[in-house]
Amino acid sequence: MEKVILVDTNDNPIGLMEKIEAHEKALLHRAFSVFVINVKKEVLLQQRAAHKYHSPLLWTNTCCSHQRENETNLQAGKRRLKEEMGMEVPLEEVFSFIYKAPFDNGLTEHEFDHVMIGYSNQSPVINPEEVADWKWMDIIELRNDIEANPQVYTEWFKIIFQKFYHYIESKL
Repeated sequence: MEKVILVDTNDNPIGLMEKIEAHEKALLHRAFSVFVINVKKEVLLQQRAAHKYHSPLLWTNTCCSHQRENETNLQAGKRRLKEEMGMEVPLEEVFSFIYKAPFDNGLTEHEFDHVMIGYSNQSPVINPEEVADWKWMDIIELRNDIEANPQVYTEWFKIIFQKFYHYIESKL
């Protein structure tokens, strides 16, 4: 049973809860989102596996998940990047924010999200239990595609990208 770290609006831990229950109750919990960027200034995207309990087959950032108890944000990001994409990349935490996104299946992501960036030119070796596909995409093309085809992207990715596009762009 996977647990998430419940937090207050200052990211102070206030307890643990089973992941699905936290999403059913829309409780604020700690999460992270990783963006890997290559020398061509392209973002590595993943398409979520078909059997995911929400947002299956939607495109999103390189990887994302939840920190475990007693795990730093960077440790969690590196762990999940290896588990999902088969990559080991140095990461830098660049910003954090709170968002809330309800889904059609009754679950809600209410997360204190820590966003990390890493730089690499390597191709991932995806875990098919987690990832259906991957691609590199130019940041300008990505912005335009999100505007033209928002239905093919995860809710949190659209929120991060819209809110912090210029910040991410400045890191390129």
